[in-house]
Amino acid sequence: MTGLLVLTAVPAEAEAVRAGLTDPTVTVRAIGVGPAVAGATTARMLALAEAAGRPYRAVVSAGIAGGFAGRAPVGATVLASRSVAADLGAESPTGFIPVDELGMPPELLGGGPTIDVDRALLGALRAALPQAVVGAVLTVSTVTGTAASTTALADRHPDAVAEAMEGYAVAVAATQAGLPFAELRTVSNPVGPRDRDGWRMREAFAALTEAARALS
Repeated sequence: MTGLLVLTAVPAEAEAVRAGLTDPTVTVRAIGVGPAVAGATTARMLALAEAAGRPYRAVVSAGIAGGFAGRAPVGATVLASRSVAADLGAESPTGFIPVDELGMPPELLGGGPTIDVDRALLGALRAALPQAVVGAVLTVSTVTGTAASTTALADRHPDAVAEAMEGYAVAVAATQAGLPFAELRTVSNPVGPRDRDGWRMREAFAALTEAARALS
């Protein structure tokens, strides 16, 4: 068995993670933006590693994210308690219906729209990152950009601390491969109306490098 596999969306995130690592057995790869490419690429990497007789010991989805105001401020490090497919479902006149409430069996949903992270892996990360905010990290295909959408998401997921675009998909692939999964994010901007002047990318990447030391 080989070491930890850390997956980010874009190369800049991968570089930030590598800058904080001291363990040469940790593999870091940028796999693309959004659930579709993230899930497909993760599944392929895990299958190839297993076929080669060198399976990974665990999988971590890492990168920057939007944080929910009052829960995870800009610059914070976030550890997921669970990864949630937040926009997988159906609209209705009375509001959003999560996919698991549409009558589909869990086995057709990759285990359901919510995947809990591995308790032991989360415990180790929390011990190494005691200041991290712990809560649900939402995975979306469309980044939230209005106050109304932000309020709706926050109300539907009162434990949600951040929003990103890949974690749930990586979690499904890891779970189906029988591997422990965790998600680590650093917050670059508040979830809500897009305000590029309020984004703090440099600070978020620096925080990601510092947090990556916990992965070694």
